[in-house]
Amino acid sequence: MTCQTYSFFVLSVVMICFGRFGNSLILAQLQNDIDQLKADFNSSNSDVADGGPIFTEKLINWTERNEKRIILSQIVSMYLEMLENTDKSKAHVRHISEELYTLKNSLPDGLKKMKDLMDLAKLQMSDLKIQRKAVNELFSVLQKLMETSTSLKRKRRCRC
Repeated sequence: MTCQTYSFFVLSVVMICFGRFGNSLILAQLQNDIDQLKADFNSSNSDVADGGPIFTEKLINWTERNEKRIILSQIVSMYLEMLENTDKSKAHVRHISEELYTLKNSLPDGLKKMKDLMDLAKLQMSDLKIQRKAVNELFSVLQKLMETSTSLKRKRRCRC
């Protein structure tokens, strides 16, 4: 996959994942709009390939549907933030933004979930007070984990 197709690939994954591609006309129009956006950003520059992809590589590690929805909601938000600073008088920018807003509205609040993960990463597990709180919550956490594990086993056995 070339660097020029990354943005289209990510947008395609997002839209397919959330069922937005009812017909290939939307896909074809978006491809055209993204090609115009690439020209606006001069994305054929050789430096685009430096360091590899910024989004598509991250998607590899997120395999479950709900997991993907979390990371994709973050990616959609980042694209919308990027497009906020572009010329909205251009039809292709408006069209891409509209599609992304539609997708964003269909996603769960991934920002809250990402914040929760970042808050967990910041916890100082060497702090005695944090350790005490963690020990007090250990049984509840294990219960949730067991419920989740049991639920997954049932889903795997069910051949509905």
